[in-house]
Amino acid sequence: MLPNALPTRGREPHVPVLAGEVRELLAVRPGDTLVDCTFGAGGHARLLIQDLGREGRYLAIDRDPDALEFVDVLRKDVSPGVELRALRGSFALCLRNLLATGVRADAVLMDLGISSMQVDRPERGFSYANDAPLDMRMDPQAELTAEQVVNEYDERHLAEILWKYGEERYSRQIARAIVRRREKQAFTRTFDLVETIKKAIPTPSRFGQGHPAKRSFQALRIEVNDELGQLREGLELALELVDPGGRIAVISFHSLEDRMVKQRFREAARGCICPPDLPVCGCGREPEFRVVNARPIRPGQAELDRNPRAASAKLRVAQREVRSS
Repeated sequence: MLPNALPTRGREPHVPVLAGEVRELLAVRPGDTLVDCTFGAGGHARLLIQDLGREGRYLAIDRDPDALEFVDVLRKDVSPGVELRALRGSFALCLRNLLATGVRADAVLMDLGISSMQVDRPERGFSYANDAPLDMRMDPQAELTAEQVVNEYDERHLAEILWKYGEERYSRQIARAIVRRREKQAFTRTFDLVETIKKAIPTPSRFGQGHPAKRSFQALRIEVNDELGQLREGLELALELVDPGGRIAVISFHSLEDRMVKQRFREAARGCICPPDLPVCGCGREPEFRVVNARPIRPGQAELDRNPRAASAKLRVAQREVRSS
């Protein structure tokens, strides 16, 4: 059996979140076409590709060029009858292109958020624990960087991002501190931003709730990479892409992401939309999907002990209904 994590250039292997649960609920079968929207270091792929057997297709999408290097590593251990294809770009763009070329899928996986290999590379600027350029781009060729956001967005816009995407209770104070500091000197490094955030938060609140810059860095990353916009569009495309009987699995790490997935899956699984006082259904609408797990699946304690970064993960799965002819 293949190991469930690929080596990441001398660092600890990337550990896939909820790997066993994803494998069980996605229920990949021999010969299926599986679309992995966020390939990362191939942690989930190492397991799921085994279920394709001797033939099938595994389409690996990622906008980070470093991630796609792991496709070549994985290819060495894949059956010759399995097509393993790397697709570079945002998953919304790649899903749109797949639909345009007539590709259909039996399974779609979205593992949202940031991968360990990105956090563990200081030069990418994702981490508040290392001094690095303020970057945070998942696609190094994208235009918007965290440096531009903190130096160019007005105070109100900054506060809105920190509150909405980071749920930062001191968003206004932090935004005000950022604007005052950049008037004297522009931000270029992560530690400059971390120190400004720390000073903006009241001393008693800097302790006991994790690193004081954690929520702000999360918010900036989501803004830089348009993560919620990508998810909104990607969900619609994935629902269209999957064939009858096929499943979509989404792992989210943020309450806004999870809410979006939950609401869209429920909408897709909704049947009649007639007013409740109408005695007979007049719309004729039938559910397109069914929600496989009504409540999100969370990591167990054993997984959290191995991988604390999985603490906020939530897995939701939906399956397209099979219509009788």
